Amino acid sequence: MSEFRSKFLEVYSVLKSELLHDSTFEFTDDSRQWVERMLDYNVPGGKLNRGLSVIDSYKLLKQGEKLSDDEVFLASALGWCIEWLQAYFLVLDDIMDNSVTRRGQPCWFRLPKIGMIAVNDGIMLRNHIPRILKNHFRKKPYYVDLLDLFNEVEFQTASGQMIDLITTLEGEKDLSKYSLPLHHRIVQYKTAYYSFYLPVACALLMAGENLDNHTDVKNILIEMGIYFQVQDDYLDCFGHPDVIGKIGTDIEDFKCSWLVVKALELGDEKQKTLLHENYGKADKDCVAKVKELYKALNLEGVFVEFESKSYNRLIKAIEVHPSGAVQAVLKSFLAKIYKRQK
Repeated sequence: MSEFRSKFLEVYSVLKSELLHDSTFEFTDDSRQWVERMLDYNVPGGKLNRGLSVIDSYKLLKQGEKLSDDEVFLASALGWCIEWLQAYFLVLDDIMDNSVTRRGQPCWFRLPKIGMIAVNDGIMLRNHIPRILKNHFRKKPYYVDLLDLFNEVEFQTASGQMIDLITTLEGEKDLSKYSLPLHHRIVQYKTAYYSFYLPVACALLMAGENLDNHTDVKNILIEMGIYFQVQDDYLDCFGHPDVIGKIGTDIEDFKCSWLVVKALELGDEKQKTLLHENYGKADKDCVAKVKELYKALNLEGVFVEFESKSYNRLIKAIEVHPSGAVQAVLKSFLAKIYKRQK
């Protein structure tokens, strides 16, 4: 739990108010109410891990110096930009996936009188990010680097989403396309850049660092992002719905999950045939057969081994980094996700 959580939430109200009174657009009461409701529904509802990581990372980079109110505000503003980016992706992602719920409530587009207006709301969320950056960072020496960073990460994430969508095309369910390299590629672009690299990169820029000097940090965070997603795939099948807060549907959804890739790798011909026949079907018997196969192949044990190998490899990579402060940032990220249950 971040010590900055309540401060962080206060900053949301400030940023929201600025956006609702942005002089570039003449708001009517109706349009202002619409945007406010849309923001409150979609932006602050998650765990806020990505946003809070910016402040936590910045503090570690400052090596325990007390942060000024201004520094906490700016780091929070960057954290919220990431939460806005996340909200924009999720609003559109839910439409593409035809999802029903998100964060324990109906998806935004499912609400009465919202529907496909949600597409434009997603675009609005995307456009709020440069407004926030302009309002608070325009005079900073790293302003252009921030804009570049958000643009690049958004492009990487959208491209990752594309590979994911075209791999799981309806009517073309072909498991033989699924492999570990494909799984890594999807995860790296769709999740790891914006969830792991972006918060640390924001903190590094605020601390006056040049991101070109930190490609090793980027690589470690991308690997952490892949490890995180493998955990997610594992929990989707083996986690308890009460603990993870959702019912996993990767098997029904024909997802390129780490588990199915491993099963294809380890299974014999008979087991592969069983997978081809049952994977991606919304029938509980088919799902049960796939889960039985996962158990027969001891994927739980395979995962435990993967987890400890990944952890050891990451720790080694972190410990060769010359900066103690950067090591502290990376270790704090790893500690948050190692052996998580949800």
